[in-house]
Amino acid sequence: MRPEFNYGGQAVIEGVMMRGPDALAVAVRRPDSTIVIDHKPVSSITSRIKPLKWPMLRGVVVLFESLIVGLQALSFSANQAMEGEEEELTARDIAITMALAFGLAILLFVVVPTGAAHLLNRWVHGSILQNLLEGLIRITVFLAYVVAIAQMNDIKRVFCYHGAEHKVINAYEAGEELTVERVQRYSTYHPRCGTSFLLIVLVVSILVFAMLGEQVLWWRILSRVLLLPVVAGISYELLKASARYQNNMIFCILAAPGKWVQQLTTGEPDGNMVEVAITALKAVLKEDRGEVSVR
Repeated sequence: MRPEFNYGGQAVIEGVMMRGPDALAVAVRRPDSTIVIDHKPVSSITSRIKPLKWPMLRGVVVLFESLIVGLQALSFSANQAMEGEEEELTARDIAITMALAFGLAILLFVVVPTGAAHLLNRWVHGSILQNLLEGLIRITVFLAYVVAIAQMNDIKRVFCYHGAEHKVINAYEAGEELTVERVQRYSTYHPRCGTSFLLIVLVVSILVFAMLGEQVLWWRILSRVLLLPVVAGISYELLKASARYQNNMIFCILAAPGKWVQQLTTGEPDGNMVEVAITALKAVLKEDRGEVSVR
C-alpha cells in the first residue's frame, strides 16, 4: 500500500472515474440500473522523466494528463449511459477536443477579461489597478459560467456524482468502511478538488500578471497565454499545500473561496450515485499493485 498517494477522480456522465498510482476505473450506471466498470493500468510520464516531478513542473504535467484521462473517461461513460457501443477516442479525437476546449477557455478567461479591462483603461489607471480589474472580471466570468451550466438538468446530475466522488474519497482517507450508509455521512467538499484549483489559478494569475506592467493589447493577451504554465504550476503547489495544512490559518483562508465555489459544482448524491463512486474506487484499489483490500 502507498498511503502517500492521493486517490481522486472526477464525475462523468452517470458515473465516476477514480485514479490510483497504477490503475484507473470508470464506473457508470447504465439505463437498466446495472453498473459497468472500465478499469485499466495507468502510469505518468513523471515515472520515466524524473525532473517532471519537480515542483512547478509537476502541476503542468498533472493538468495535461488529467485532461487526456478525463476525456477518455467521458467518452466511455457517454456510450454506456446511452447504451451505445463503446467507441474509444482516437489520438486525433483527443487532440481536436482538447484544442476546442482550450480555445474556448482562452476566449472566455483570457481574451474577454483582458479586452474588457483594456477598454476601461481610460477610467482605471495604472497597471496594478488594471490587472486587478482584469482578474475580477475573469473571476466573474468563471462564476457566471458555473452558475449558468448548473441550471442544466444533465449537469446537475454530473455535479451530484461529483459530490459522490468527494464523499467516497473523504471516507476512504478517514479509514471508513466503504458502504453507502457510512459514506453518506461525509462532506461533499474536498480540498484537492479541481474546482478549487481553477479558483486558485484565477487568483494567482492576478498576482503574476500584475508584474508585467503596462502592455499593448495584443502582447497583453499573448503574455497571459504564455504564462499559463507558470500560473498552473504555482497554483498546483498552493493547492497541495492547502490540502496538507488544512489546520493552518493561512491555508484555511486560501482554501475558503474554493470551498464556497464547490457548493456550486457539487450536489448531494443519492445512494445509487454513492454506490457507483464506491464501485469505481474499489476497482482501482483492487487493480493497484500492493493495495490492501477494502472492507
